[in-house]
Parts: sequence; structure tokens; C-alpha cells
Amino acid sequence: MIDITLQNFEAEVLQASVSRPVLLDIWAPWCGPCRTLGPMLEKLETQYAGRFTLAKLNSDDQPEIAGQLSQMFGVRSIPFCVMFRDGQPVDGFVGALPQAQIQQFLDKHVPSAAEMEAEEEAEAAEELAAEGDTDAALEKLQQAVAIDPANDTARFDYVKLLLERGQVAEARTAYEPVASKALADARIAALGLYLDACERATSARPPEALVAAIAANKRDFEARHELAQQHFAAGRFTEAMDELLEILMRDKAWNEGLARKTYVAILEMMSKPAPKAAATEAKGTLEVTGKAAVAPADPVVDQYRRKLSMTLF
Repeated sequence: MIDITLQNFEAEVLQASVSRPVLLDIWAPWCGPCRTLGPMLEKLETQYAGRFTLAKLNSDDQPEIAGQLSQMFGVRSIPFCVMFRDGQPVDGFVGALPQAQIQQFLDKHVPSAAEMEAEEEAEAAEELAAEGDTDAALEKLQQAVAIDPANDTARFDYVKLLLERGQVAEARTAYEPVASKALADARIAALGLYLDACERATSARPPEALVAAIAANKRDFEARHELAQQHFAAGRFTEAMDELLEILMRDKAWNEGLARKTYVAILEMMSKPAPKAAATEAKGTLEVTGKAAVAPADPVVDQYRRKLSMTLF
């Protein structure tokens, strides 16, 4: 539990809720129901064993924060509790509810123990991969997926790392549980096309034969796409997109738009996912929500996005 002031609100509520849900209890010393609710919330924080953080805000001492949140949710009484996730207030409740109802509220927003453990394994894998220890990173990601099969971010990283290591058969097995999501999820779709390219690369024609075929006929789109897929599978992303652009400049709709779909998939594989919401810095007025997070710019990705746009339009 932590006491919230105007000075630590952004760090302890907005920023902290990016990595773990924060339940803000708005109370006052003169409020009878607040004295009933407070100990109950402290007990639940202990029972949930780190799955959420309890923060307490005295509305008499911090009227600016309490007032903005009350206005946002249309609430005029206390105790009033607000759940923050990813830098945003997402839900709340008013009054000293029975413990069972509070637990139902928490269970809607608080990750399970398995989900938290999987997330920790995935974060550890990211650090290990950055250090170059791909063996340990792969083991951590495998554990994350086993603990929480619904963690698509960990599964994405697991399949991608398997492909980068040349473990294509294992990657196919790991990808299958999310294959049906490809129509609705661009990253899952891109991962599927990356996997397809890696599988086909094992039986593809030699690059020299493909280059010769293209030299003999610049409209040999099958050869160009096959060469692009070899580049894609080998991680030579810009070379792959250069070949695909040659197809698109001549026939945008070739093979039901396959060149465009492959190009977009490569951009997706090169792009880092947007980070979770970040809290704003105080600049004279209090802001009770975090800023929308934006993925860091990659000049190569930006350049090839522009090339695609110029070719298509």
C-alpha cells in the first residue's frame, strides 16, 4: 500500500499501472464507510500477492486529484475506488462493498498468478535476447507460453526466435494455436507469412537460378517472389522488399495481392510493437491519464513504408 499525493501520483499510479494494475482508494478520515473498506482492501492486496497495488488518496488532503476523478466518473461520494491499467483509469466502484463483490471487481482487471508469471518470464527473455543469450531466452519464452498459452505476445516472440534459429518445425507447432487469429491480428498474420517463407526456403531453387530467370524476364514474378521469400527467411528484409517492389511496380494485383501482403508482413516483422501507455509529466495542471504510447520510429521502416505508398498510389 502507498499513500498518494500530487507529487507522486504520476509515478505511483499512472506509471506504476503500466506494469501492474493499481487500485486507488479515495477516502477521508471522517468517512465511516471508508474506515470499513480500507482494511478490507489492505487484506485483499495481501491475498492477491502482488497482482495489484493498493494506493490510498486522502480526498481532504488531495482535492485536485479526487475532484478530477470524481468528475470523470460522475461520482460525488466516497469511498470511491478507481482501477488503473496501462496508465489509464479503466473502472471503479463506490461504497464499502462486500468483500465478495470487490473480489469480482478485482478479478475482471487483475491478471491471474499464471499470467503474471508468464509475463515475468517473457520480460526476462527479452533481456536475455538483448544480451545475446538466445538459448536462455528461448527457454524463458517456452516457459511463458506453457504457463499462459493465451499470451500471444510471448508466443509471437517464441515463434520468431525459433525461426531466427532455424528451428522451423518447432516454430510451426508453436504457431498453430494462434493461426486462426491471422485474419484479425496483423502481427499474427505477418508471423504466419514469415513462417511460410522459412518453410519454403528449404526447397526453393538456388538464388543464382532465380537471378538468372529474372534477368531473362523481368516479369517473371514467380521467380521474384521466390527470391524475395528467400531473403525474408534469411532476415534480409530490405532485399526482400526491393524484389517485391519490382513486382508491385509492374502488377499491383499479382497473385491476389501476394506481393503487397508479403511486403506488409515484412514491415510488420521489422516494427516494434507500441509500448504500453506512458504517464505524462506534470506541467502546471494535473493529468489523470497517461499519454498514448507510440512505437519508436525506425528510419528504415519509415523509408520502405513511403516506397510502398508511392508505388501503390
